[in-house]
Amino acid sequence: MSTPGSLWDIYRSRLSAATFTDLTHAFHPGQPHFPAFPDEERSALLDFSKGDAFQVHHYAFVGQWGTHVDPPVHFIDGGRSIDQLPVAEMLLLLVILDISDRVAADPDATPTLDDISAWEARNGRIPEKCFVALRTGWWPRWPDPVAFRNKSADGISHAPGWSKPVLEELLERRGVAAIGHEGMDTDPGRATSAGDASLEYYVLSRDCWQIELLANLDKVPEAGALIMASWPKPKAGSGFPARAVAIHEAAG
Repeated sequence: MSTPGSLWDIYRSRLSAATFTDLTHAFHPGQPHFPAFPDEERSALLDFSKGDAFQVHHYAFVGQWGTHVDPPVHFIDGGRSIDQLPVAEMLLLLVILDISDRVAADPDATPTLDDISAWEARNGRIPEKCFVALRTGWWPRWPDPVAFRNKSADGISHAPGWSKPVLEELLERRGVAAIGHEGMDTDPGRATSAGDASLEYYVLSRDCWQIELLANLDKVPEAGALIMASWPKPKAGSGFPARAVAIHEAAG
């Protein structure tokens, strides 16, 4: 039996009736990825079709593959690695900044300080140590690499990303623990096309971690949800595919 107010009691009374929304793309060979990375290689070491009693796959892929976690050491020499990220940060309050309407009209759109002000006018101050996800409406383009990069004739990628003023506000004045986004990069496409990853460097240099290539943010309320994120624990790991789930009240 559980005592009143215990986590078991909270689960039975609230979480068991909550909605669990998967924010993760299933990864596979041929999916969009950073051009310098090799594609995933996958083979069946043991398989039912070969007469084996069970199935075992061999996977080979870079750490930054599909929906994945970037710890600080991904960009920062001496920064925290995956195994040093505390498990207490795998369950956080989830804030969603929604700029999808602007992105639909302009794929180069980025969030502004007005987006933070508008969110806080509706929901109160962004909580410290939370996870802030940028909703852009970009995730349904997965897994089409052409649609994800959205390059113009001059080879420039037109895809949304974060902005420095918003990240500074979130990391330095709101004290968030982590961020995430639907795109492949922290920086918008025009920046990454020029080799500029300064926003990702900034985020990781602040000892913040992030999850890239989130999905289904349009199915989650902008406030009131939790994010549960997990990943394997490679020693001194610089990135790995992650599983992210939003926990929120059922619609209606």
